[in-house]
Amino acid sequence: MHRVAIVAQPGIRSFDLAVITEVWGPDRARVGVPPFELRRCALESGPIALPGGLTLTPDRGLDWLGTADLVVVPALAEPTDPTPEPVLAALRAAHARGVPVAALCAGAFVLAEAGLLDGRRAVTHWWLAPQLAARYPEVLVEEAPLYVEDDGLWTSAGVASGIDLCLHLVREAHGSEAAAAIARSMVTGPFRTGDHAQYLDRPTPSADRTAEALAAVRERALRRLHEPLDVATLARWAGMSPRSFARHFAAATGTTPHRWLLRHRLDEARKLLERTDHPVPEVARRAGFASEVTFRQHFAAHVGVSPRAYRAAASAGSAVPSVVPAAAPRGGDSVRKGS
Repeated sequence: MHRVAIVAQPGIRSFDLAVITEVWGPDRARVGVPPFELRRCALESGPIALPGGLTLTPDRGLDWLGTADLVVVPALAEPTDPTPEPVLAALRAAHARGVPVAALCAGAFVLAEAGLLDGRRAVTHWWLAPQLAARYPEVLVEEAPLYVEDDGLWTSAGVASGIDLCLHLVREAHGSEAAAAIARSMVTGPFRTGDHAQYLDRPTPSADRTAEALAAVRERALRRLHEPLDVATLARWAGMSPRSFARHFAAATGTTPHRWLLRHRLDEARKLLERTDHPVPEVARRAGFASEVTFRQHFAAHVGVSPRAYRAAASAGSAVPSVVPAAAPRGGDSVRKGS
């Protein structure tokens, strides 16, 4: 049973709490979702006051974070309110143990207060991003994405993007079918990538249509990473010219189609190395690389170890590196298979 710990403290947002509870709380075995054990972990055992006159009763102490498979931190209604040191220490200990720690919306302030985000990428609600950057200058704050991950620390943007992150965490741990089943029961979209822009400065019907088209292209591409893909193909899916598509894609995601595809192919390869016993050439093929040599080169450059060394570390239960952002491509922006 996958154990999920909610870090409960006075002043946490009831919306975030509800999202976490709805994703990991209900028994959905009948639709193929694995069982979860969701616990509300707090420094003290008494009822916790929440905004809006609500209360929450914890059912575990902070020590339960030491046995969890995932720790989720809801936002505080007042982001700059201090968090007790024992809570911060428990978060640091969980991360040191290799447990994924995810913060929703202004929950990034809690992780930053714990010192966990120093030198790492993070995101929060776009309105709060400048405040997070000013308060914690060592944090690499990004304003555009819906959610980001850096060294096992996940942060999400505001409000509904918490749903996107929670579903993504289910997808990472248990596969797309489990995440889609939960999304269907919640009557929400099953998939928005983290690099989906938080908002548009000047929303217009045309901009909305473009954003929707680009999101659909990214979702379709992620389902077909094993196929040859180039800018012309992606642009045709979006109903745009290749040049216009590349420009809109970069504006929406902050990166080029080439770099975006490469990162997600490497992510797919990492999962295959962790979860299957496919030989490395087959992993390369399924992740969309034209050859094993090309795959090995990209994997070593962006992950820092060879595919075999990565698999050995994952099998031994050792900490394994994440895919780092790809360097800017040289000599054009091709996204052919194996690029």
